Amino acid sequence: MKATTPAAGTTGRPTEQDWAAAVDAVRSGLRPGARVLLVCHVNPDGDALGSMLGFAQGLRRLGVTSLQCTFPGPLTVPEPLHMPAMDLLIPESEADPAPDLLVTFDAASESRLGALVDRLETATVSLVLDHHASNTGFGKVSLVDPFAAATSVVAAELLRRLDVPLDRDMAECLYIALVTDTGSFKFDLTTPEVHELAARLVATGIDVGAISRRIFDSRPFGAVRLFGEVMGRAQLEPASAGGRGLVYAVATLADLAKHDQPPYVLEALIDSVRCVAEADVALLLKQVAPTEWAVSMRSKGGADVSLIAVAMGGGGHRLAAGFTGHGNAEEIIDAVRDRLAAQS
Repeated sequence: MKATTPAAGTTGRPTEQDWAAAVDAVRSGLRPGARVLLVCHVNPDGDALGSMLGFAQGLRRLGVTSLQCTFPGPLTVPEPLHMPAMDLLIPESEADPAPDLLVTFDAASESRLGALVDRLETATVSLVLDHHASNTGFGKVSLVDPFAAATSVVAAELLRRLDVPLDRDMAECLYIALVTDTGSFKFDLTTPEVHELAARLVATGIDVGAISRRIFDSRPFGAVRLFGEVMGRAQLEPASAGGRGLVYAVATLADLAKHDQPPYVLEALIDSVRCVAEADVALLLKQVAPTEWAVSMRSKGGADVSLIAVAMGGGGHRLAAGFTGHGNAEEIIDAVRDRLAAQS
């Protein structure tokens, strides 16, 4: 993701005033008896979950004793993303209805918080940590850096400003967050600062080889067969996206059932779709319900997929974004194709 001025939402890096406000917000949760609730977005990825759990351990080191971590929807975490501090996770139904401090992670809009969105109003202080250019600016205190490679970069810097020393468990969570959102340090926002943060995390003694094998290089045989079947149906349209090319694939509930695989295995499939050399834009539709789809989009630079995602009710970055689509797959693909043509 290139470090260019974002087209929508937040357009600048946090100021020193923003950082000071965030530090003050966290310190409000350090008072004796203060109740702190950390929330990341629905269906959390590595960055959302790792940033939240890494930050939670930092709050523990600061003395916070009443601390909860959760996310909307079923309390299930894919096995590759199991990490330290999972014991802090609670079902959303048990989340404090009126915490003294609410901190959200990696959520670009209120809708990504699901039924937990009301805590933005009931919390005494709400702090938003994010790195999406499409962030809508919700929360009483907002710390959004659209030039950061991951929300974990923002969370780690806030912990540093709070004088929280890194330990191995905290570092593992933040490293998982960082490595997943940078694609193993392959994406455009992998700056020198990102590598400096990675060095600090690795210096705590985390096993980066084991982490990488678990997250990127381990997949059930059924998932390999599933990927092959879905990719076998992929379609390439060289004339779409203003002649820059569109490639898309569709994974259905029937595909998952046939190969006896959980939905989370499909999260990595977009990487196979986006590598097609003849297409600037890659599109993956993952069926969630008969007429509901989780849609992932990637661009190599010719198109701004965040504009499409925001228009379709989602969000993200210029080169990586997503939304929830409704209807049949063909209708959603048509809508994306039309919006790509409008950008040309």
